[in-house]
Amino acid sequence: MKKLLTLGLLTLASLAGTARAADLLPALSELNFTSRQMGVPVDGRFKRFDAKLNFDPKKPEAGQVSFNIELASVSLGAAELESELAKAPWFDSKKLPLANFQSSSIKAKGGNQFEVAGKLTIKGQSRDIVVPIQLAQAGNITAASGGFVLKRLEFKIGDGEWADTSLVANEVQVKFKLAFNGVAPL
Repeated sequence: MKKLLTLGLLTLASLAGTARAADLLPALSELNFTSRQMGVPVDGRFKRFDAKLNFDPKKPEAGQVSFNIELASVSLGAAELESELAKAPWFDSKKLPLANFQSSSIKAKGGNQFEVAGKLTIKGQSRDIVVPIQLAQAGNITAASGGFVLKRLEFKIGDGEWADTSLVANEVQVKFKLAFNGVAPL
């Protein structure tokens, strides 16, 4: 029994040292995107999203991140555009309200830079993506910043008449800054 208890304590101690749960600070976080409509940049953002992070900068390979976005929370600054994006050709947010990302690996790249690989799912379409991340800390707050190019047609965003890339470009630049409390020191 004593050996079993010792083994259990050692296992718990090793797990506690590999990754640390961190809390997202929504008021300090942002998720923005820029698309191009007939060559003109259109900026938008999502107002509601959540992230779960278990991460130790000293052992990034043991870390995990998951991210959910409420598609109906899209903001373009114009109600008529936002209601259009809720429709089936675009986000179909009544039928498929969430987009999500689940990491499969995190790799250190040096200088507080990391590469997060995983699966992004939007409108039932899943694709593997790799996202470069830069971490910065100030006090107890860790900011994870990064961006990537999303090809909207791979996710069936803008079906039908909107699939014409001369009207709306296929590439959408996504940028984010996520603030967390509870990440171990860099």
